[in-house]
Amino acid sequence: MIQKDFIMRMIEMIAEVIARIIGLIKGGDPEQASLLLENAYRDFLKEDASYFRRLSKEELTHDLLEKHNYGNGHLEILAELFLAEGELNFAKGDVVNSLNYYEKSYLLLEFTVQNSKSFSLAKESKMIQLKEKIETIK
Repeated sequence: MIQKDFIMRMIEMIAEVIARIIGLIKGGDPEQASLLLENAYRDFLKEDASYFRRLSKEELTHDLLEKHNYGNGHLEILAELFLAEGELNFAKGDVVNSLNYYEKSYLLLEFTVQNSKSFSLAKESKMIQLKEKIETIK
């Protein structure tokens, strides 16, 4: 139970960080947003951002579950970070990388929803929004 509470607190904290990142992007400060995002990977997932960026969509969940022993909470955090990466790249005009991060975020959210024992309207809504962004860019 303690681990579950810890993960929930981490998810709440990452939501605050993501909100700050999105605020910086919308405020026209992508450099600061990028720096905050880089730090978030290490702070929340204890791994350098480049490690996660290199993972292909096909090996994403397998590598993280097998090699890092991540659970759904960790994958949700990574999905949020990838969503922020997508927004940052989109704001910079890098549509190709933006699409890649949106797709990775969607895959992770889909995986966590399928492997969750409870229903989350917020996750379902986020998946619908991501799917629409992906389809719009394609």
